Parts: sequence; C-alpha cells; structure tokens
Amino acid sequence: MPFSALGLSAPIISAVTAQNYLAPTPVQREAIPAVLRGADVWAQAQTGSGKTAAFALPILQTLMDSPPHSRREIGVLVVVPTRELATQIAESFNIYSEFYPYGLKIVTAIGGVSINPQMMDLRGGADIVIATPGRLLDLVDHNALRLNTVSVVVFDEADKLFDLGFAEELGRMIPLLPKDRQTLLFSATFPPEVSALAESVLRDPVRIEIAASAATTPIIIERAIEVDTPRRTQLLIHLIAENGWDQVLVFVATKYSTGHVAEKLRRAGLTAGSLHGELSQSARVQAMTDFKAKTTQVLVTTDLAARGIDFTQLPAVVNYDLPRSVVSYTHRIGRTGRAGETGTAISFVSLDTFAHFQLIEKRCERVIPREVVPGFEPNALPSIGPKPTGGIKGKRKSKKDKLREAAARAAGRSGADTNTDQLSQ
Repeated sequence: MPFSALGLSAPIISAVTAQNYLAPTPVQREAIPAVLRGADVWAQAQTGSGKTAAFALPILQTLMDSPPHSRREIGVLVVVPTRELATQIAESFNIYSEFYPYGLKIVTAIGGVSINPQMMDLRGGADIVIATPGRLLDLVDHNALRLNTVSVVVFDEADKLFDLGFAEELGRMIPLLPKDRQTLLFSATFPPEVSALAESVLRDPVRIEIAASAATTPIIIERAIEVDTPRRTQLLIHLIAENGWDQVLVFVATKYSTGHVAEKLRRAGLTAGSLHGELSQSARVQAMTDFKAKTTQVLVTTDLAARGIDFTQLPAVVNYDLPRSVVSYTHRIGRTGRAGETGTAISFVSLDTFAHFQLIEKRCERVIPREVVPGFEPNALPSIGPKPTGGIKGKRKSKKDKLREAAARAAGRSGADTNTDQLSQ
C-alpha cells in the first residue's frame, strides 16, 4: 500500500518520498486513516515502528485542509517526556511539511533554556506546539498560551511520561484542554497508569496494537561479554577498534559515569561526549548534534537517550552498566538496528551483575550466550557460556557460597566436603 492510498495529498507525499519512505509501516497504515477521520487513537507499537510519522502526517494533512487565519490559535499540542524527543519531533514536522503550500508556525517549548524566547515565539499563536509538561505549564502560568483552543493533542511516549514522574503535571494540564478535541495516545508499552490515562482522556478510541513481526522487529545482534568491572573501559576501547565502529552509544547508570567514562575514552585517543539530564539544554543539544554529525565517535549517556531518539545507521550500542529493567533494556538496544539496518547490542556482565542479567534474559524470554574476549578473561564468574536451564533465583551468591567455591578450587576439587565442613564451623 502506498502513502497516497491513505488519504495524504501531493505535498506530503513529496516530503515522505524525499525521505525515501517507500511504504507506510503497519502502525502508519492503521493510524493515519483513523486520525484523518477525526477519531481518537490508542496506539501501541514498538520502538522504531514509525509512530511519529503515524500522527505527524495526518495532522499536517488536516492543517493543510484548514489554512490558518491571520492570527493563529494553538491548534495542535504534542506532549513528550524529554527535551531531546521534543526537538526531534519538531524536526520531523518541519521535514514532512517541506512542500507545504504555506508556512507553518511550529514552536518547541522545553525546559533547560530561558522561557522568554519561547514566550516571544508564542505571540500570535502557533499551528503546532511540541512541549514537555513542566515548561508547558510554566508558559500557561505566564499567560503565554492558552490550551482551550487545542483541537488535537498527542501524548507521545506516554509510558515514559509516567516513568519520569509527570503524573501531577498531566493532572493539571488535562482539565485546561477543551472537552471537544481529538486525542492521540502513542506508547511502546501500556502499564496500568498509562491505560488509566487512556481511559480518562480518550473517547471511543480506535485501538491499534502492532505486534512485533519479522517486518517490524529491528535486526539486532545481542551479545553478552563477561568481564571484570575494572576492565570494562579497556574492553570497550578494544571492541571499538576491532569492529571499526565509527559510532557507538554507551549506556551507563549515573550522570557521574557519563563524564568519567568519556574522559577515559578521550585519554585513549577517541572523540567522546557525555549526555545526562542535568546538563544545560545547550550542552545537551551540542552533545546530540556532535554525535549525529559523527564529530563525536562515542556518546556516553544515561537512559536519557534510550527513548524516542532516532539515530540513523548507528552500528552499535553498549550496556556498560546494565539497565534496571527489561523495558529499559529493550529501549536501549532499540537505538541500533533501525530502518532495516543491522545493529549490534553488547552488554558487559560482571560478577556483581551476573544474576541481574539472567533476570533480564528471563523476562525477555531469550538466552544470550556468554562470551569472553581473549585478553579480557574475567577472574571469577559463576559460569562461562550459556547459562543452565534451571530456575533463576534472582539473587547473588552469599559470601559463604563464594568462600566455599574458593576453598574447593584451592584444594583442586569441586564441592570438597572436607573444606565445606571447615568453612561452616
């Protein structure tokens, strides 16, 4: 099915053709006609499935069918969880409207920068506002915009909105919207709080659920490499050189680690940047710009870059620190293997994280064989190679268990009863 069969006009078809979009993805095939009909939409589709175009293209078509008056009102509001995603969606709207018959006014409203330029941008209204919840409410409090004219509201990455603690902001925002509006809710997952939001804001929605398939599943080679914690940076440097990666996204657990690991990489002669939520907005934008332009070879980041950010032709993702949950794992590795490209996702597994990685495997319902890179063999790990098929307890071995194993190895016997009895006394 071509895009033209979905009810999109020539200027929008020209824009998607210029982006080499050959055919709509499953979520686009179902969502675009529903949005054009004016229906509310409740859509669930995995990361990388084309959700942005699924709502942006029909919104642009609707706006084209109703040209703006001399004074614009806020017609379309897109609410997103992060500044980076807001910026990316604004870029997408600009790209898709390249051949528009008239200029659109698109305003990005995000925190981390001065509010005054955004207030100036909103004078005279806007066709589309893409905003993070906190800054949106700040603008409302400053009387810079009103939400009672919004005809279409989009909640994108809805599960992340709750993940980042925006429930209170959403509770303040929703009553300010007109009751007679079209609401579109897009998310990769629908935990209970997101389902509750959907039930409260949607009216007789079109339900779209796109299951993972061979056509929509990213091509990602998952690897798990066992390594002692202190040697992870040297292993990372080795893998970058060995594989010839021109770009790699490295996930760590804390904002401190982003700078610490990036500095070690720079000392090794690599160009490396860091990204986390407490950087200034200009620093965050610069880090993303440098990485996308390949000025920076390695970007060390927290989970800030795990959601919604589109990195084209990114060859590899490395979990330097393991994610806390299987959802975070899925979103992290989903930054590679996009748009039909093959990507590699590597997780470093140490003694301290071995059991946690087993839990991730269990909840992902797959086994990722363990590897050891020559020259980086770990001193001690529970096992090498595929894990046993028995039950997973999900906890680390006790100190006593470790002592028993050490004693058994020292005696040259596994499970030596004599040593075990001595350790137990």
